[in-house]
Amino acid sequence: MLFRSLFLLLFAAPLAGQTAFSLSSPNEALRISIETVPGLAWRLDLHDQTLLLPASIDLQLEGFGIDKSGLSGTPRAETRSVRETLRPQVQQKSASIEERYNELTLTFNGNRGIIFRAYDEGVAYRFFTRYPAGDPLRVLRETYSVRLADAETVFFPEEESFYSHNERQSVRYSPAQLNESKLASLPTLLSNRSGVKVLLTETDLQDYPGLWLRGAQGGSLQGVFPNYPKYTLQTSDRDIKVTDREPFLARTGRQRQYPWRLVLVAEHDTDLLYNQMPWLLAEPSRLADATWVKPGKVAWDWWNALNLAGVNFRTGINTATYKYFVDFAAENGLEYIVLDEGWTDPGNLLAIHPDLDMDELAAYARSKSVGLILWVTWVSIDAQLEALLPNLKKWGAKGLKIDFMQRDDQPAVNFYWRMAEKAAAHQLLLDFHGAHKPAGLQRTWPQVLSFEGVYGLENSKWDTGKRIDPEHNVTLPFIRNVAGPMDYTPGAMLNYQRADWWPAFNRPASLGTRCHELAKYVVFESPLQMLSDSPTNYRKEPECLRFLSAVPATWARTVPLEGRVGDYVAVARQAANGHWYIGAMTDWTARPLSLPLGFLPPGDYEIDSYEDGLNADRNAQDYRHAVRRVNSTDTLRLQLAPGGGYVAVLRKL
Repeated sequence: MLFRSLFLLLFAAPLAGQTAFSLSSPNEALRISIETVPGLAWRLDLHDQTLLLPASIDLQLEGFGIDKSGLSGTPRAETRSVRETLRPQVQQKSASIEERYNELTLTFNGNRGIIFRAYDEGVAYRFFTRYPAGDPLRVLRETYSVRLADAETVFFPEEESFYSHNERQSVRYSPAQLNESKLASLPTLLSNRSGVKVLLTETDLQDYPGLWLRGAQGGSLQGVFPNYPKYTLQTSDRDIKVTDREPFLARTGRQRQYPWRLVLVAEHDTDLLYNQMPWLLAEPSRLADATWVKPGKVAWDWWNALNLAGVNFRTGINTATYKYFVDFAAENGLEYIVLDEGWTDPGNLLAIHPDLDMDELAAYARSKSVGLILWVTWVSIDAQLEALLPNLKKWGAKGLKIDFMQRDDQPAVNFYWRMAEKAAAHQLLLDFHGAHKPAGLQRTWPQVLSFEGVYGLENSKWDTGKRIDPEHNVTLPFIRNVAGPMDYTPGAMLNYQRADWWPAFNRPASLGTRCHELAKYVVFESPLQMLSDSPTNYRKEPECLRFLSAVPATWARTVPLEGRVGDYVAVARQAANGHWYIGAMTDWTARPLSLPLGFLPPGDYEIDSYEDGLNADRNAQDYRHAVRRVNSTDTLRLQLAPGGGYVAVLRKL
């Protein structure tokens, strides 16, 4: 349950007659400067040096027959400061989160305004309206612009259009290379010549389209949004494409708060690994009781193409194959299995595959204490949830994996929230694939355990460009995973160096070493974490399987250790049982790492480690497993192979 251990609220006297304001972070390192004349604009300083150059912001409404802006002039100003400790119902990074911020609210003409918040870890703002009841407002435009002072690099998740799974690499551009032809989804990361990182994203995205970015003249980034769909066309059992759009962004309520625009600031790259502002600024949980929400690990069928060996039945979408997956999950303490595409007709969720006896499978899974999660398309589940519910209840299904949204205009965003509310009413977990990035939904509805919206391992089955590689993998923790949980779907037991790797649909493999793959379970965050390979391959690797069986999907504490975006990353996390885990990964560059163990409480520990073997640069599956004693005064001396990694479990003696 979320509770407050400390809460301090300070209201200052309203500031009258002012048109210039400032707001500092609690540690005073960050300062927002705001001007309201001639229009609303803001600037961000770090240690009294300009970090973000002045930028205009605005929300233009059509509410009374004319365009209305109204965010200028002399506002009423109120300030407050908050310090509290929150306990998330799903512990993605930690069991508790300290929240400290200063806030400034500017209200114009009594009916609309903007809220700024300054944290030590970054800043945020959001618009609000407080118009009397009446017809819905139309949001015509939102003005959003960011220009980093002394900018050097933009990590740009480049997109082709608003119709996207948001499965992208972060392409490194210089600001001069950006122009209006280049479109990016969020989160997007900027770096200046001093190495300060600024991550742009949003949270509390409700009843509103998602924010995207375009390059602009002078190296700035301009916000763009998918307008409200005017006409759509369903082209398959999963695809609804927009064929024309309205001249407005959203049609929405007259009294509301709009999504938070987040600017996360990291003087060191590793600061990004523990920044929890996207969660903190989301709407608090609507679940009074979340005890039924059980994070965990999942045996997944689709990536390995249900490819089993040494069994006495024909593998495929049938009862015997899925019973085998249930047995594998039960033997290794995995909470769930997924039945992905094919268990039913994607366009008719009541038409079960003829070779699959769901009643028999469900009874078998219950007898083994393994939960079933069922894949569906968003088109079908939106239309057929009520019809499917009797079956879901009969089978005791634990959740749904909903796929192929590929949009984040206002109606698509509303689908996520509508489905989350319905799923909560029936105690169903959700995993959104074909999805936009996390944007706060996972806090408000904690049974939404994970999102894709990531260029993950499933794409390796056809990745002829070899792009899902170690460099990509050590970029994700600093950018995509900061926004929220990430269903990358790790777990390959076939691992290759770059020259030896090829895409294979039925026997897929990963780029990078075995230890690089194992480390993903500590470095990547997803409270619903997949074991994507075939049970056959895991059973051939009992040492690795022991680690995968034990590693948790949620964490009591996270301690970033070392890292640089796109180069390497090392992190320590504590499990609920007190054990510590360390995960480290590198790009294609072999590198030594020294990791002091000063984060450990006093005492002796048994460290159970997996590190790249001496020949891992030639045979990526080569690793060494060792057990020894350490304490908090020790330093681990690692040597990571190209595309390599390291993982360890530390148990107090």
